[in-house]
Amino acid sequence: AVTGARFVLAALRLAGAALLSPGSCAFEDSACGYEWDYAHLPWALHGEGHYISVDTSYEGEKAVLTSPELYSEEWSCVRLIYQIATTSETSPHPARLNLYLRQEGESFDRLLWSAKEPSDSWLIASLDLTNSTKKYKIVLEGEMGQDKSASIAVFEIKITPGYCIECDFEENHLCGFVNRWNPNVNWFVGGGNIRSSQSILPKDHTLNSELGHYMYVDSVYVKHFQEVAQLISPKTTAPMSGCLSFYYQLKQESSIVFTVYLRDMSGFYEEIWKTDSALSADWVPAEVDFDAPYPMEVIFEVAFNSAKGGYVALDDISFSPVYCSNQTGMRTPFNPAEAGCNFEEDLCNFYQDHKDSPGWSRVKVKRNVYRAGDHTTGFGYYLLANTKFTSQPGYIGRLYGPTLPGNLQFCLRFYYALYGFFKMSGTLAVYIFEENHVVQEKIWSVLDSPRGVWTQAEISFKKPMPCKVVFVSWCKSFWDCGLVALDDVSLSLGSCQAADLLLPNPGECTFEKDECVFTQKKRGRGSWHRRRGPTPTSYTGPKGDHTTGVGYYMYIEASNMVYGQRAYLVSRSLRGTSGKQCLTFFYHMYGAGTGLLSVYLKKEGDDEEIPLWRRTGEQSISWLRGLIEYESDRNYQIIFEAIRGVSMRSDTAIDDILFQAGPCLEVEEIQFSAGYPDSLNEIEY
Repeated sequence: AVTGARFVLAALRLAGAALLSPGSCAFEDSACGYEWDYAHLPWALHGEGHYISVDTSYEGEKAVLTSPELYSEEWSCVRLIYQIATTSETSPHPARLNLYLRQEGESFDRLLWSAKEPSDSWLIASLDLTNSTKKYKIVLEGEMGQDKSASIAVFEIKITPGYCIECDFEENHLCGFVNRWNPNVNWFVGGGNIRSSQSILPKDHTLNSELGHYMYVDSVYVKHFQEVAQLISPKTTAPMSGCLSFYYQLKQESSIVFTVYLRDMSGFYEEIWKTDSALSADWVPAEVDFDAPYPMEVIFEVAFNSAKGGYVALDDISFSPVYCSNQTGMRTPFNPAEAGCNFEEDLCNFYQDHKDSPGWSRVKVKRNVYRAGDHTTGFGYYLLANTKFTSQPGYIGRLYGPTLPGNLQFCLRFYYALYGFFKMSGTLAVYIFEENHVVQEKIWSVLDSPRGVWTQAEISFKKPMPCKVVFVSWCKSFWDCGLVALDDVSLSLGSCQAADLLLPNPGECTFEKDECVFTQKKRGRGSWHRRRGPTPTSYTGPKGDHTTGVGYYMYIEASNMVYGQRAYLVSRSLRGTSGKQCLTFFYHMYGAGTGLLSVYLKKEGDDEEIPLWRRTGEQSISWLRGLIEYESDRNYQIIFEAIRGVSMRSDTAIDDILFQAGPCLEVEEIQFSAGYPDSLNEIEY
């Protein structure tokens, strides 16, 4: 299959390949400064076929190809022409091709794109790189998977200034635009001096000559009423908003409808432009405001009503990050961070209706072994409904969020915890109030959940009109009323399902799927275990994880260990960088016999492990946040060491580890502490 594609590509390749921009390569007689990692499988350069490939003829897991150092203050587009060929259709671990961005000063590579679909011809991937002042490298990783016979070929990498949705249709790959095939009407490439009946226009718009190319669709083969042809852009891969412009010609004898839509990943279409003119014998410019806060495709759709419909031609699609007309005013794109809150300082942009007393209160629990603290840090603030037990028979609390714009897809996430309810109905519900406050829609309510555990809820919603999110807690009779806690409300653009499909945050480990960059350093019986739910021994260990309340964490099972025995969780070698790094994690040390938890830094080439942080003895029934600031200009490893304490009640756990470049935004007062605060069980309201 690869050979067939070879000739097609060789024939289609442009003469301008010699003038490639930095980071671009057609793999003709060299790899253009791309280097492979000799610790892994070798890539083979096939100069005659213009591609580079790796296959399973060698034993090994993967091959890595790294670009020369690149720099671009402008937005740019990476186009990758590739092919994955395998013999078996379905494999639990198929061969895949990954593309990472390696930025200066970062210990982790950011995964931008990944593909595993085998094909019998080449495919194109388009990825937007946002403007940045940091130098970077592109890293391609071919994973061989477990196929008996698989090969991964890369024909061309092209990095061009501008946006991936822009196109002048002069290149054979058509910038990744694709026609959705229809038996009767399709978009074709026109021009290029082909002198065929297909070339319906004398000149394109880009070059203004018969040699230039454009896209067109005509009605010659229309068989049915309402035939539709669609030209689909590559998917946007970074949030963008501004002005989309293009040139078109339209000739019609009976009605043609030419429409531009945006389509999000859940398949929802939104019309953004439609032709109003009946005829245009020359190229006409069109422009439309365009917002893609989450991945979207632009679809150019032409609908015909008869075979005498006429034609539509399209050329020179371009994008500018400024809105088309200043008539719309400089719209500032909605910032979802303004609709979230961790309640550490205040209520942020949330507010209460004072008619509803006693409502929600902002409270803080000092570290203790009876009542859990907040979700953000374990010792910060959260909201509690029904704190002031009044003589009233019941209560209602409504917490209103800020106004959200209409016609956007949102994902709302928050954490809640329940204490002491006999009946669950009404304990906590989320409503959407449309701006006029007339329409109220309940979009979520508590069904059942473990008591006293911070549990994550996530809800996707989209409303045509501006609206508010309202958290409501109420109960009718005093005897049914318990406590409802709320914390860490966040809002993001796009549906929650789409957010789950997004590529993982580099340097983040929640232990939901696996142990990420960490491995066990086994010594004796002491080892870390990945677990969900409570630990087996009572009065020690967490009831649930920190990420969602129902997910996974890592812990030591004290009943399998002896006093003083150690368990090590060691990261793989991380890239050294100049400048400070910040490590955040959550730890759980509850149990009368709790031992020690320490974090060490081990630099490459050194035997010693530098202690960065330590806690000794029982700390709290809550997950507490740990913060460590450190530096290492050499490659290094981070080590979590847990030591079992005097009794079985010594289950120590960790979760939600995050490595970030740059100094910590907050600083922990104490890096090395023993024992326990005096003011154990005070609750502040």
